[in-house]
Amino acid sequence: MFIQTVGGMRAINLIVVHCSATREDRDFTEQDLDAAHRARGFQGAGYHFYIRKDGRIVNTRAVELPGAHARGHNTASIGVCYEGGLDAEGLAKDTRTAAQKESLTALLHELQRDYPGSVVCGHRDLSPDLNGNGRIDPHERLKECPSYSIKEEGY
Repeated sequence: MFIQTVGGMRAINLIVVHCSATREDRDFTEQDLDAAHRARGFQGAGYHFYIRKDGRIVNTRAVELPGAHARGHNTASIGVCYEGGLDAEGLAKDTRTAAQKESLTALLHELQRDYPGSVVCGHRDLSPDLNGNGRIDPHERLKECPSYSIKEEGY
């Protein structure tokens, strides 16, 4: 339903959820996302899917192409990003709308069906476990993205 294909498949074992790290009181379109990533030297948006505040899912990169969203993990992952992630003052906050939550859940279920055994995580969950306790503690996170806990939602 949401998956855009263009040819040969990559081996996928990871689905990484991100936020655009933009303020909840401002729009950040898929065109804005593309321009921001091009300004950083990428060849377009680094995520495969972008979920707007109204719940619309936009294919921003074909899943057959490696992403540019999680250094060291792009080869075997799919990047999913939702618009928002910051409050009006610019602090990390779960700003997902009901429509975004519904679309994100549907998309993640479809991706897990299409890529059996793939693990869903938040970008922040890819930070190093500096104290070796088997989990990424808040003080170890390199970033807050996606501004909520994926694990607490059952992934």
